[in-house]
Amino acid sequence: MDPLTHFLTGACIGRAGLNRKTALATLTLTLATESPDVDILAYFGGSVTGFAHHRGITHSLLGAPILAALIVALVWGIYSFLKARGRDTKSPPNWKLLYLYAILGCLVHLFQDFTNNYGVRPFAPFNPKWYAWDIVYIIDPVMLAAMLLALIVPGILRLVSDEVGSAKSPLRGRGAAIAALACLAMIILFRDFEHRRAVAMMRSVTYHNQEAVRLSAFPSPLNPFEWNGVVETQSSFELFPLNVNSGQIDPDNQSVIHYKPEETAASLAAKKSRLGQVYLDWAQYPLTETQRLPGNEGYQITFADLRFVDTHLPAGGRRSRPLRAFVLLDPQLHIQEMAFGPPPSDGN
Repeated sequence: MDPLTHFLTGACIGRAGLNRKTALATLTLTLATESPDVDILAYFGGSVTGFAHHRGITHSLLGAPILAALIVALVWGIYSFLKARGRDTKSPPNWKLLYLYAILGCLVHLFQDFTNNYGVRPFAPFNPKWYAWDIVYIIDPVMLAAMLLALIVPGILRLVSDEVGSAKSPLRGRGAAIAALACLAMIILFRDFEHRRAVAMMRSVTYHNQEAVRLSAFPSPLNPFEWNGVVETQSSFELFPLNVNSGQIDPDNQSVIHYKPEETAASLAAKKSRLGQVYLDWAQYPLTETQRLPGNEGYQITFADLRFVDTHLPAGGRRSRPLRAFVLLDPQLHIQEMAFGPPPSDGN
């Protein structure tokens, strides 16, 4: 999920009642629930290194207690700084409990990332396999709205009550936070139900007289009834939109078929590169395209994962294929460049 969703989730968990057990609970949970994304620092080593480590050890069950310890150390530093400046410390934190809260925050982050179609590697480094539930888009506006309202509205009500002279409560917003978390849970359950319906629809048909080797339904950003279908057969990948509410698969004949390319010496060399190995380890529906560069200067091999193509967009928008990568080879198939992002031939 996006960072804001993680931050808000941690804040709501703290406000839901855990902040009544110890001081600094909400701060600890807010930081811990976003802390696994510290792996973004790996991108300073280049896009390939960053991608290789993204959602790796920091997004694992092994990494959770380590990250939790670092978060508690950070919170302790903030607490000590404020205490040295004479801030009120009448209620000293329960550091053991805060450590457990921090672990909880890290695990909640893993679960939220598991719900989308990018996936996580919870058992890394011992088992690098990716797991993904494929039910929630990486940014869910309903989730964000529910949590923002849960955190903002109690503050507004407090201002109103202060104006009219009502008794103050030091820990407002518990009910709103619980309601927001319940909303998140209902969205996940509803999305899972609709996802099962989408997959069942796809399994009920054949594709150009071929049985599906694999098939998946991936979420669209706004409409929980709309899904992006991807089917792999022996010879091709087919992409199409489907709507579980109407019970229709590709009602406007928008499907796109990508035939599996033949392997060449250039594509095999690109797949053996570090980028190729990292990408193919992660991708669920990888498609490679080989292009000979002008003037016989070598080859450009582009990697794409078809699970991230929004089939509800016009055909031109679908061609953008996010989360691509490329390898440039010279005529002798030596690697000249490799990176994640659009290839040079896109003019970007």
